[in-house]
Amino acid sequence: MYQQNARAIRAAAQANISKEAQPTGWRGKLANIDWTPDLGQNIGSGDWFRGLATMVSLAAVSLFFWPGFEPIRAEPATRMSAAQLDEFRALAIAPLAYGGDTGRKMRATDAVIALKESPERPSIDLAATFGRGDSFARVLQRAGVGGDEASNIENMLAGVMSLSDLKPGTQLDITLGRRTSRDEPRPVENIAFRAKFDLNVEIARQGEGLALKQKPIIVDETPLRIRGKVGSSLYRSARAAGAPAKAIQAYLRALGTKMSVSRDVRSTDEFDIVLGYKRAETGEIEVGDLMYAGLDRGGKSKAQLLRWKSGGKTQWFEASGVGESRGELARPVRGRVSSRYGMRRHPILKYRRMHSGLDFKARHGEPIYAATDGVVQYAGRKGGFGKYVKIRHGGGLASGYAHMSRIAVSSGRRVRRGQIIGYVGSTGLSTGPHLHYELYRGGRTINPQSVRFTTRAQLSGSDLRNFKAKLARLKRVEPGAALRSITKAEEVKEPVREIERIEASSS
Repeated sequence: MYQQNARAIRAAAQANISKEAQPTGWRGKLANIDWTPDLGQNIGSGDWFRGLATMVSLAAVSLFFWPGFEPIRAEPATRMSAAQLDEFRALAIAPLAYGGDTGRKMRATDAVIALKESPERPSIDLAATFGRGDSFARVLQRAGVGGDEASNIENMLAGVMSLSDLKPGTQLDITLGRRTSRDEPRPVENIAFRAKFDLNVEIARQGEGLALKQKPIIVDETPLRIRGKVGSSLYRSARAAGAPAKAIQAYLRALGTKMSVSRDVRSTDEFDIVLGYKRAETGEIEVGDLMYAGLDRGGKSKAQLLRWKSGGKTQWFEASGVGESRGELARPVRGRVSSRYGMRRHPILKYRRMHSGLDFKARHGEPIYAATDGVVQYAGRKGGFGKYVKIRHGGGLASGYAHMSRIAVSSGRRVRRGQIIGYVGSTGLSTGPHLHYELYRGGRTINPQSVRFTTRAQLSGSDLRNFKAKLARLKRVEPGAALRSITKAEEVKEPVREIERIEASSS
C-alpha cells in the first residue's frame, strides 16, 4: 500500500513539472506545430503542404548561400621567348610520329666530314612467295635479283627437279649481298626453300659462283587405314574414328555406285577406309585421296572398291577387276529449261507438233558441253537445226545440239564429258538464243530427263595383276600404322680402311 501511494505521488509531481516547463502563448503554439511531417503520408493535407513549404525553403536558403560556379582564377602562364622554347623542346620527349626532333642539338665542328652518300647494309634478308602462274626467275626479279642471275638460278633448279612441282605459296628465304655500285642489283648470297614435300633446296654463293645443294627429307608414305563399326551413323562413326570429312564424302560416293547407302548399310557393318598419307620427318602431313573403300559384314567383304586408272580414266573397280560408274548425263549448258519434251505449239510454225528435245534458255555465246564421253558423228548445218552437232556415246545412245552460233569440234573427234563442243546461238528455225538438246536411243528421240547411264570396264592381263597386287598390299596395312613414329635413317659413316679393320680385330 505504501509503495502504490509513493508511485502516485511521483507521477503527479512529474505532470506538474511538465506543465510548468511547457511554454505558453504564441511560443507554445509554434512549439506544438510539426514542421517536418512525413511527405509520404496524408498527401494533400495541411500538414503535408506545410512540410513541402519547409523543404522548399531550406533548398532556397542553401542555393542562396552557394559559393558559385565560376572558375578559380590563377596567375597567367609565363610567356617564353624563342630561345626558351627551343631549350624547353630540347629537354622534352615527343612521340616519333611527330618526327622525333626533340633532344639537344649541337652544331657540327670542323672535325665532322659530311658523307657523300649514306652507306648500304652489307646484306639484306628477304622473303618472297611463289604465286600461281609465276616463274621462278620472275619471283627472284621481284625480290631485287638481276635478270641474268635469276635466269641462271632457274636453270640450275630445272636441272635437278621439274619447276612445275613448285606449289603456289612456296616461300623463298633470300639473302642478297653487297654490291659494288648503286646502279647494279645486289648479288645472291643464299636462297633456301622447300622445293617439294620430300626435298629442301639451298643455293649458296661459293667464291665467284653459286652452288645448289639438295637436302632430302625422310617421308613415310604408309597409307592411312581407318576401320570401325557403322553404328547409328556411318558419317559420325567415321569422323569419330579420325577420318577427314572430305574422305568420308568420297567414301560414301564410292559406295553409292554399288549400293544404296541409306538402305543397304547396316549398323553392325564395319567400314574400311584407306587414304593416301605422307608424313615428313620435319612434322608436316599431307593427306591424299581415298584409295580403297570397303564394307564388311559378319567377317566377310560386302564391298571392295579400289581406285584405279585404266584407259586414261580413273574410276572405282571391284576386287574382281570390274569397274562400273552410274549417273545422269551432264547438263549441256548453264541455263534453265524453257521448253520440255512432248507435244507443244511451235512458236514459229503456229501449229502443234512433237517437241523432240529440251530447250535451254541461255545467253548468246554461252559454252555448250558434251553430255558424256563419245565420238562426234556430225558437225555442220542441218536444216531447221541450224549449226548442229551429234555425238555417238555407245550402247545405242547419241545426243544432238542445235541452233549453235559456232561449232568447236569436227566430225570423228573424240570428246570427253563436259568438254566444250560449241556456243549458244540462234541459227536455223529459232526465235532467239537457246540450245535445243536431243537424246537418241537406237536412232529415235527419247526424253533426255528419263535417262541414266552405266559404264562398265573389265581389267585384264598385266593391268589386272597389278590391280590385285595393289589391292592385297592395301589390305595388309594395319589400321593406324601410318601414325607410328618415323624411323630416321642412320647417319652414313665414313668407310673404314682395311688397315684400321685389321688393327681393330687384332686388338
